[in-house]
Amino acid sequence: MAIIKNSKIKDRDLKPLLTDWEDADGCFATDKIIVDGEAIGYMYREEPVNEYDSGWRFLTGTESSGYMNNPKNGGAYPLNKLANYDPGIIPFLRSPYGSAFKRDAIGIFQKAEE
Repeated sequence: MAIIKNSKIKDRDLKPLLTDWEDADGCFATDKIIVDGEAIGYMYREEPVNEYDSGWRFLTGTESSGYMNNPKNGGAYPLNKLANYDPGIIPFLRSPYGSAFKRDAIGIFQKAEE
């Protein structure tokens, strides 16, 4: 049974921001973003785990390892939902697997150092 979470942005309020996206659109995001409404601070793309997965993972950057190890603290969502939380991610979504980006001190996404 799926867990219903109280998203900061309700599905009925989502705008279609990724209308030209034709690839798999699933992604992972933590509850700090989806439920608490905190800003995306770190995003990375890994090889997808299934045909629905884009490979994108979104975090605030403040999640502890204990927080991340609890599967109840995150979930799978459509990329469009994350784009509604932060349209600033859109220019990076076509980046290849293995890409990672983090916000700098002034809030701009920069390529994360390996």
